[in-house]
Amino acid sequence: MLENVVNIVADIGGTNLRIGIAQQDGCCEALTVYQCAKYASLAEVVADFIEKEQLSGKTINACFAIACPVENDLVVMTNLPWQFSKTQLKSALGLNKLLLINDFTAIAHAIPMLSDEQKVQIGGGESVADKPISVCGPGTGLGVANLIQEQDAQQQETWLSISGEGGHVDFAPVDKQEIDILEFLLTKYQHVSYEQLLSGLGIEQIYQALASKNSSVESELTAQDVTSRALANECEVCDQALAQFCKTLGSFAGNLALTLGSFGGVYIAGGIVPRFIEYFKSSDFRQRFEEKGRMSGFNQNIPTYVITESQPGILGATAYLLQDNLQHDLQDDIQDKKEAL
Repeated sequence: MLENVVNIVADIGGTNLRIGIAQQDGCCEALTVYQCAKYASLAEVVADFIEKEQLSGKTINACFAIACPVENDLVVMTNLPWQFSKTQLKSALGLNKLLLINDFTAIAHAIPMLSDEQKVQIGGGESVADKPISVCGPGTGLGVANLIQEQDAQQQETWLSISGEGGHVDFAPVDKQEIDILEFLLTKYQHVSYEQLLSGLGIEQIYQALASKNSSVESELTAQDVTSRALANECEVCDQALAQFCKTLGSFAGNLALTLGSFGGVYIAGGIVPRFIEYFKSSDFRQRFEEKGRMSGFNQNIPTYVITESQPGILGATAYLLQDNLQHDLQDDIQDKKEAL
């Protein structure tokens, strides 16, 4: 029976969709990348993958990580003209199981599976097994999730992701330069969240705030321009902006550690920071992470990492699906034993 069961996982973004076949060891085979704009719907993409991999007629369990709210049956994608009903999608594709999870839920579930080659530690501290883990990801926005371990009804250790909208908490400046940046952003927004600094747009806005006090530099640069000029030592204001981004990220990550007691580690995800790991290592990120007044000693013991794995969404969706399969198998075994009595 198991030979006829196939687990497929997908990481669905606004531009690309990655889909593959999850193996029991956590690896993903037949990973295929689709350009979303070329397809009218998610069902069309998945159906194409099922046909190409000759999976028709098999029992298919699926877990899709998607960058939008997934709580309701109707899923409306934020950055694509796709919307669908979960129940109708499952029926149309003939799936045995369909799990829809948020993209940051997937990234959180990837963390326990990361090897030393898939992450880089920044600063000191040592992770404690089975303790809470936090993850934040500056990218298009600022994603946040937490991961805790619990025991299910069968006394099995499982990971539970706690997500929310942590990127939208109030930005809290801690020095004069950050106060100046806040005042600049308040001319644009009624509410300034950490996402307004810790994202691609955030890098641009930090630069704009600093450039507004220096008439000799360009007032508008893309995040990529700011970063590349800073790394090449071509622009002092760009360097100040990137350095400030790292500092602010340190403060924010430190806040997550304090809030949850994240002795399992705080992880930086997203597509921005991995582009300048060496710069990040020598930045004030870790100093800011630890600078928490009377609670500085608390954070000094908590490790911080940058996720360098290129497909954390696929890795996490795989972990989530395999854990769900295991829980249901255990429940089925218990039910079978009850019926046999």
